[in-house]
Amino acid sequence: MALDVLCEVSNCVHNEGGEKCGADEIFVVSHRGNKADNSRETDCKTFEPQGL
Repeated sequence: MALDVLCEVSNCVHNEGGEKCGADEIFVVSHRGNKADNSRETDCKTFEPQGL
């Protein structure tokens, strides 16, 4: 399992600077049910905007 999860979304509350995700768990979903052919067909549902 990956020890580091990288994220370039700077306004996410889980972004620890340096593009590292600090969330305890990561939830990724596919736009096409339970399969995806490439990364453009997925989204990180763990994202939470800062300042809310």
